[in-house]
Amino acid sequence: MEDNRRALRKSHTFVSRSEKIDMTKYIFVTGGVTSSLGKGIIAASLAKLLQSRGLNVSIQKFDPYINVDPGTLNPYEHGECYVTNDGAETDLDLGHYERFLSMPTSRANNVTTGKIYQTVIEKERAGDFLGKTVQVIPHITDEIKRRMRLMEEDNNYDVVITEIGGTVGDIESLPYLEAIRQLRRDVGQDNAIVIHLTLIPYLSAAKELKTKPTQHSVKELLMTGIQPDILVCRTEHPLPKDLRDKLALFCNVESSAVIEAIDADTIYDVPLLMLKEKLDKIVLKKLNLKVKNDPDLTAWKTFLGKLKNPTKEVSIALVGKYNELPDAYKSIYESFVHAGAVNECKVRVVPIHSESLMDHVEEKLKGFDGILVAPGFGERGIIGKIKAITYVRENNIPFFGICLGMQCAVVEYAKNVLGWTEAASTEVNANTPYPVINLMEDQKSITTKGGTMRLGAYNCKISKPSLAYKIYGKVNIEERHRHRYEFNNDYLEQLEAAGLKATGLNPDNGLVEIIELPSHPFFFGVQFHPELKSTVENPHPIFVNFVSAALQHKLEKKA
Repeated sequence: MEDNRRALRKSHTFVSRSEKIDMTKYIFVTGGVTSSLGKGIIAASLAKLLQSRGLNVSIQKFDPYINVDPGTLNPYEHGECYVTNDGAETDLDLGHYERFLSMPTSRANNVTTGKIYQTVIEKERAGDFLGKTVQVIPHITDEIKRRMRLMEEDNNYDVVITEIGGTVGDIESLPYLEAIRQLRRDVGQDNAIVIHLTLIPYLSAAKELKTKPTQHSVKELLMTGIQPDILVCRTEHPLPKDLRDKLALFCNVESSAVIEAIDADTIYDVPLLMLKEKLDKIVLKKLNLKVKNDPDLTAWKTFLGKLKNPTKEVSIALVGKYNELPDAYKSIYESFVHAGAVNECKVRVVPIHSESLMDHVEEKLKGFDGILVAPGFGERGIIGKIKAITYVRENNIPFFGICLGMQCAVVEYAKNVLGWTEAASTEVNANTPYPVINLMEDQKSITTKGGTMRLGAYNCKISKPSLAYKIYGKVNIEERHRHRYEFNNDYLEQLEAAGLKATGLNPDNGLVEIIELPSHPFFFGVQFHPELKSTVENPHPIFVNFVSAALQHKLEKKA
């Protein structure tokens, strides 16, 4: 993390902390009226604007659910589980934070109620409270405040933005709001502000925007002892001045602090929309931060220019089993956005449910320029994934497999090229005579599920010449993992002799990280999750090269 911070400091002229900022400033982002308004995007956009002015900024997410982390949650429940370098399973909003700021997050950036209560109960069992009654106030709120200030203690940030999950009025959010009230009192009003994100609905029958839901939401916030400093209003229509003035009057904020957050074509428009609304200037004023630097968003605008003016188009099939919910593969979708911009190409990603590929595979996949087989767990949909891989391998269509997608490629090759028809992963068939994918040795004694997989960043050494080396341009890389099963090295020699090459290995334990097929235009599988490291300003090279291969395949089809 320190290396990334040094690199970022080289690219921005940071405000001298000793000269300008006496202590870390805190910004809290709460939500009202309804969920899914985009608190994470607003928080990330504001962080980007402040970072572009030279401030050292980080964001954290506090989730009110009692799960210790989202690692055991079904993607249908909570979307993608995002993994950090240090192996934390976190909320998908941390992906937005990293994609916007081009800085890695850590386990300190995501806290849940489960973690808070777990820590407090462990302290109580250890006798740390000296026999006192353990209560929500002060013990739970003290632990929340400690976690809120952890970023300041460990990293010396100028500004820490804290997003509070859920909606004001939810019972489970109350301890967090009380902690915010206390922390603002502890650090002083000039050092902590609250941004409240709310909804201004449009009633088509009346043909007008309605402020009453926002008024009620702010009233709920006031009942916790918190007066919001800024209102960010999600809306489908522009907010006229008289409506802003009305909101300011009834919600006790300045008119200039009523910010319009109109629906955008892409989430990457939001920083520029917030810049236009002067959100960063208002925040600096309220925090008494005297920053002379203007925002430098040159690279961001260049990215947006390429994103919105593509000269080409490719269609990619995303074969998975959570296709009804795009958030389950959020980082993959965003990685294609980044890679498309680099290639000045619109990438049309079409979700294909793997269970629908039990038959008529060619008919369902023949129109695509590339196929990505997605990560996942369990037996459901495996046959469809394997059939999709057979089709792309035999028809020289660009293929990219991630985690389970890579494992399915190994199984498919063993079945259909080596003739081991009963080859399988032991995750699917524990009694297979050819366990080409097997449970990792250090996983065999594990019985609990939460936080016990192989998680976080690990080293990989790439062999050359290889497609992997062409993609990365270097031998030593580091990528993030989330898995229990691995390539079974007992079969490595036979698979390589048959043409499937392992071109990336973990230097410490020999784990196969990358497989490829040199006889194929682009057949590439990885055990890790490259989508977790793709950002706006540093698109992941595998996605960039995969999109380029899909473009080339499309041209060859037309020739």
